[in-house]
Amino acid sequence: MENRLFNGNFYRLKDVYTTSFLSAIYLLLSYVLVGFKIDQLVLVFIFNTLFYLSNGTRRFIIGFSIFIVYWILFDYMKAFPNYLYNTVHIEDLYHAEKRMFGINIQGLVVTPNEFWGANHNSFLDVMTGIFYLMWVPVPLALAVYLFFKNKRDFVLFSLLFLWVNLIGFVIYYLYPAAPPWYVELHGFEFIPHTAGNSAGLARFDSYFDISLFKDIYSKGSNVFAAMPSLHSAYPVIVLYFGLKNRMGKVNLFFVTMVAGIWFSAIYTGHHYSLDVLAGALCGLFAIFSFKWIVSRRHPNHMLMKIVYRISSNDGGD
Repeated sequence: MENRLFNGNFYRLKDVYTTSFLSAIYLLLSYVLVGFKIDQLVLVFIFNTLFYLSNGTRRFIIGFSIFIVYWILFDYMKAFPNYLYNTVHIEDLYHAEKRMFGINIQGLVVTPNEFWGANHNSFLDVMTGIFYLMWVPVPLALAVYLFFKNKRDFVLFSLLFLWVNLIGFVIYYLYPAAPPWYVELHGFEFIPHTAGNSAGLARFDSYFDISLFKDIYSKGSNVFAAMPSLHSAYPVIVLYFGLKNRMGKVNLFFVTMVAGIWFSAIYTGHHYSLDVLAGALCGLFAIFSFKWIVSRRHPNHMLMKIVYRISSNDGGD
């Protein structure tokens, strides 16, 4: 009989070897590439705990491993700044924004970011902060819903989420771009190793006397990754799966979230209108290209194997 362990939940010993090896490799690679952070230990702890707690939690964390892969890739981008590989677009992007979306105020043309920077108010500061926070919990909440209601769509949603990020990451390296707040603070001069900045979201922190966005953006992977705005791509994918699953009035919330996040990206100075437009197009391209990929025979066969693994009662043992 094979060795089994862990409180009546039977797992093969090779599972222990595999998860321990992967955890050690992840921590070692993280230390070498980006340095040690307590977040890395928390991630390893959560994954291993859920993997061994029960068959149900094991299937759950296996399914959500796709989101973990995204988090790791995003974190590792710090080790390979995109400005090392291509010229950062600062002034040309700023002037393109003015030409296409500029607002004329008594003969002076300003970008939408500059307009809202001069005309912000407390209500919009709070609302845009709330909308900008939604890009993490709402997609994850939808993923949890799909995990229990529609395993196939859960896998599709998770893989599509990873796919749109991979597309966005490639563009970041092909077209490094500075955000609007960078121009406001530093002009058109390229300054490598520039620290992240919460920009207009600092007003949200100030209103509630907290440091939420300050802490978030201090951990950013790359300042020069404004084009496309993946914040603008995520709600497009969420809305697509909401419509696909006929979620009724919830889709009204998703539509509101799409508009709210798009406006917030501009209002807070984190993205130009061009970045938001590129993000929306990136989301649409990811959806249509992914549907085409999945329609092929072999990818669809692999998809069904993944669905089976996270659906089977034995967790795939």
